[in-house]
Amino acid sequence: MVKIRCIITDDEPFARKGLQGYAAQIDFLDLRGVCENAVELNSLLKREPVDLLFLDIEMPYMTGIDFLKHFPGAPKVIFTTAYEKYALQGFELEVLDYLLKPIPFERFLRAANKAYDYFRGQQSAGQGSGALEDHIFVKADNKLERIQFADILFAEALENYVAIYTREKKVITHLTLKMLLEKLPAAAFVQPHKSYVIAIDKIKSIEGNILHIDQYQVPISKYQKDEIMEKIVNSKLLKR
Repeated sequence: MVKIRCIITDDEPFARKGLQGYAAQIDFLDLRGVCENAVELNSLLKREPVDLLFLDIEMPYMTGIDFLKHFPGAPKVIFTTAYEKYALQGFELEVLDYLLKPIPFERFLRAANKAYDYFRGQQSAGQGSGALEDHIFVKADNKLERIQFADILFAEALENYVAIYTREKKVITHLTLKMLLEKLPAAAFVQPHKSYVIAIDKIKSIEGNILHIDQYQVPISKYQKDEIMEKIVNSKLLKR
């Protein structure tokens, strides 16, 4: 079993106690410390290297966001905050998850499981456990064409066809968007609108209900925006 060494940092005593109690219920979390602010956390990390931080955002002296921006080689982070307004910054800082207070145990457990999957994947990669599927074959122009997952920007539904866009080309294949989505890695792609599937790590910026991907613009359905933003923010594949 993967053991995740972690630290909880929150300026609210009640929040610290609650998170500490949650962590104690999860056998793969190895709690190495509890801090009241980013200054304490900075000192503790010099003595106690860990894998994961449960990090509040609005704290005295330095916010969790400022700490993460200025701490080189920081551990992976799950933000814990009462404020939704920082969700986009969490996305930009590549945090594993973004928990809104008050945090129910079920939601905390889901975030912990995401962290477990992430570190298990890192461990497997380090052990050379073998390559995962990294491409799809689609039928286009009477031939099978191989498309690497990493090359896909987005896909657009065209009635009974789907147009798959990469930086080099557009491939039109006789599929439905649902069929295509089932063939793609769930953690790397998301459907922000009934007519589009996008690669999360290809998003350049988000402006209102529009995703900017290279020179393209993809809409976000107003009915799905909260769900889509959560998936984008929580994506474990966003890496510099």
